[in-house]
Amino acid sequence: MYMASISDAESHSNAKVILLKMGHFFQVQDDYLDCYGDPAVTGKVGTDIEENKCGWLINQSIQRASKEQRKCLQENYGCNDSKKVAAVKEIYKELNLEDVYKQYEESSYQELMTEIEKYSKNLPKAMFIAFANKIYKRNK
Repeated sequence: MYMASISDAESHSNAKVILLKMGHFFQVQDDYLDCYGDPAVTGKVGTDIEENKCGWLINQSIQRASKEQRKCLQENYGCNDSKKVAAVKEIYKELNLEDVYKQYEESSYQELMTEIEKYSKNLPKAMFIAFANKIYKRNK
């Protein structure tokens, strides 16, 4: 921003608001793609479940799970065993997390566009919109 002669504190603060929202959106997408992305497209096989990562999907499932589902998650999450990973993914399916994510993606994108509109003031609004559009509905 300094190279573009944008040096006032308000502009930097406004950019931070937009970019933090965008970064969170990107991270949630990354968590989703780790589980549901096509390795041929993403270039990697997801391992968040095996590695016990504290990602968006496991947090959503804990919030939505029944007592039995939560017990199953506790017994199987974080284990490098294909049957245990499958058990976790089955709970994700029971909780409709793919649909929950798609709803999140839509609402988050709209919120991001609202933030861009509100905070871009003397910032390069088109650049923020281009960044948002680049990550919206990404598959890798």
